[in-house]
Amino acid sequence: MVQLVEQGYCVVPDALAAETIKALDADLAHNFADTPFCQGGFYGERTKRFGRLLARSPHAAELVMHPEILGIAEQVLGPWCDCIQLNLTQAIALHPQALPQLPHRDQDMWRGPTGTIEYLVNVMWPFTPYREMNGTTLIWPRSHGAKALDPDPDTAPIAVDLDPGDALIFLGSTLHGAGGNRSFTVRRGAIVSYCLGWLKPYENQWLAYPPETAKHFAPELAALIGYRQHRPNLGNYEGQCPSLLLGDSPPHPLGAIDALRPDQQALMEAHVAGQRDQG
Repeated sequence: MVQLVEQGYCVVPDALAAETIKALDADLAHNFADTPFCQGGFYGERTKRFGRLLARSPHAAELVMHPEILGIAEQVLGPWCDCIQLNLTQAIALHPQALPQLPHRDQDMWRGPTGTIEYLVNVMWPFTPYREMNGTTLIWPRSHGAKALDPDPDTAPIAVDLDPGDALIFLGSTLHGAGGNRSFTVRRGAIVSYCLGWLKPYENQWLAYPPETAKHFAPELAALIGYRQHRPNLGNYEGQCPSLLLGDSPPHPLGAIDALRPDQQALMEAHVAGQRDQG
């Protein structure tokens, strides 16, 4: 955690058993084979990407719900939200001759203030060894936070060596990008990211995991992908928590129920009390 805050990234070695990663890679093998190459310079025309990993393999939940990493994400993002949410799960295959990716900060997908707020925590999970030759993730240390306001980084990028089971965590304000694949092998892995609960996530989680899918998830996982409200009443269904869609058919029509922050609740109670006194 200290390195993540100071450097903008850190590596958690052996975060999961290599056998778990191997099983996930095997589950996704046909998706890697069937998915066409991306279009556009940012995604990479020698790169394959696909999401919805929680619906494609039961092993994906072990990445998303990793206790230590989830705790780090909540600690980093907690000052700016009521609860965090899953931003995406995306498998990535970087094929030989893939060009280096444009260096970027993932927080820039949202046009909010930068330099103080952290919007996102990324976790790169390698399925194959990640090395400089096959295009491992490049990280610009200390390019995060207030440094994101500088036009140019004052540090050189480092190519982070990773093995299956390791996890590379980096902030949404950290400058990074995939390296070019100058090897003869495919570099495979997955990115899992978490963002502030009141943001529009990169991946539309309710389409990726509709109620008939999400009802089979653990309650904590269903909540993380969006089947809970973020106060005040954000992401509601008919004025109530969308988790009610994961049980028996809810009664209709539904009545809206307040879900307010403590400061809003106090303000509202004072207002109601004042109105009653006048009445």
